[in-house]
Amino acid sequence: MFKSKIGRPSLKTVLKGSTVAGLAAVMLSTGLPAHVYETYANPVSVNAPQAPSFADVVSAVSPAVVSVRVQSDTTPVSDEDQGNFSFNFGGRGLDQLPDDHPLKRFFREFGGQGGQGGQGGQGGPGGRNQERADKNPNRPHHLRPTAQGSGFFISEDGYLVTNNHVVSDGSAYTVVLDDGTELDAKLVGKDSRTDLALLKVDANRKFTYVKFADDSKTRVGDWVVAVGNPFGLGGTVTAGIVSARGRDIGSGPYDDFIQVDAAVNRGNSGGPTFNLNGEVVGINTAIFSPSGGNVGIAFAIPASTAKDVVADLMKDGKVERGWLGVQIQPVTQDIAESLGLAEPKGALVVSPQENSPGAKAGIKQGDVITAVNGEPIKDARDLAKKVAAFGPGNKVEVSIWRSGKAQSVTVTLGNLASDDAAKAENSDKAPEQAQPSTEKALASLGITVAPAEDGTGVSVTDVDPDSDAASKGLRQGEKITSVNNQEVSSAADISKAIDQARKDGRTRALFQVQSDSGSRFIALPINEG
Repeated sequence: MFKSKIGRPSLKTVLKGSTVAGLAAVMLSTGLPAHVYETYANPVSVNAPQAPSFADVVSAVSPAVVSVRVQSDTTPVSDEDQGNFSFNFGGRGLDQLPDDHPLKRFFREFGGQGGQGGQGGQGGPGGRNQERADKNPNRPHHLRPTAQGSGFFISEDGYLVTNNHVVSDGSAYTVVLDDGTELDAKLVGKDSRTDLALLKVDANRKFTYVKFADDSKTRVGDWVVAVGNPFGLGGTVTAGIVSARGRDIGSGPYDDFIQVDAAVNRGNSGGPTFNLNGEVVGINTAIFSPSGGNVGIAFAIPASTAKDVVADLMKDGKVERGWLGVQIQPVTQDIAESLGLAEPKGALVVSPQENSPGAKAGIKQGDVITAVNGEPIKDARDLAKKVAAFGPGNKVEVSIWRSGKAQSVTVTLGNLASDDAAKAENSDKAPEQAQPSTEKALASLGITVAPAEDGTGVSVTDVDPDSDAASKGLRQGEKITSVNNQEVSSAADISKAIDQARKDGRTRALFQVQSDSGSRFIALPINEG
């Protein structure tokens, strides 16, 4: 019998099967097992976009960032105070903020103690460290280390920037470089209004330094790197993004902070926040936290502000600003309607200070300042910044809105640095107590008034708790001095001013109110009664 010869199938034949069923078929048809080759799966590889590394930026800028130690002959606080977290911008504490201020409400609600690292509290970015020994044997023994913060060199000859609240109470200063070298520094100047200070290290060497960025180009969402000295640990790097710009945290008239979410803690005060080009976009100065620790909300002074202030400090150790000399408040939508303004913009003059540049130029209470040298004024804070930037002695054209018309006056600005005393002397006096005589109810407004004892204005003797006047903060015992910029001394004067406003097509009237805390404006609806 003829037998056919059946050869063993090649690997190529097996692979053509490509399935378990195909391999089984080959084995059954031949009766012989096919060769099986072991293979391994490839390791997982993901071609995802890679996050940026900050290592190059950090290695370049770290030598320019220093720790700042401050010695003082004041008595150090106890360890029990180490957890405090206090506001201390320009000497203002949290207890000095209005009761309805959002920061005060926030910390009262959450049980925290404050919001900014003053020189002193270990809260905020600038912190204390009582226990660190003074390693400089030449320093007087009565000086104790009382505060620590951060700083950075801005010139190769040793000028460095930090926060005013880090150095404000110091008697001696030491900077610790990135390599651990300790050098004495002297205070060149400081500015409490922007919380900036300038130190100088005199040493026979050239320092690595950094430059300020053009922060106008910084956008929300940009990467930033914070370098500083949190908790006295030495050079520490954190990264995040710009969370917001133009933040007003109630620390002063020049608030314009950059908010970042990089981890900033006690001891970071005065330290720089860099962009990815290694340029300083901001100087860390405050944190927002109910616990005193990092919660991802930190505030930095913009480079543009710091650059101008530092230049003045470097020149003569002080900062001089233009001074208009008027008390102002924001223009709300209600106030804009009461004055016939199309938009709630500008700064409302509550009162010009006696003999101030503004008063001499003819600016009056009730005026709304809408522009300075043709630059529109967004709000009261914007006016303060623009006037300060012009500098003392400059003549500026101030555009105002008065009695429904646009006007302009020329003002020669004063010097804010030298006029602080005059400003304090001309503060408003407390009003006299109201005497409930010849009371008359202004039912449509929900208030009852009586002529003031001193003959100026009318005293508020009662306020309906459900009225718009009560919701706007008008209280019994306060005094109404004018309505729509017309002085009033009786309820009849108020009614007359309201009637005129209705004839002019207004839906609200502007009331000037005087209280123990000063003078302010409120707008009340007049479309009833």
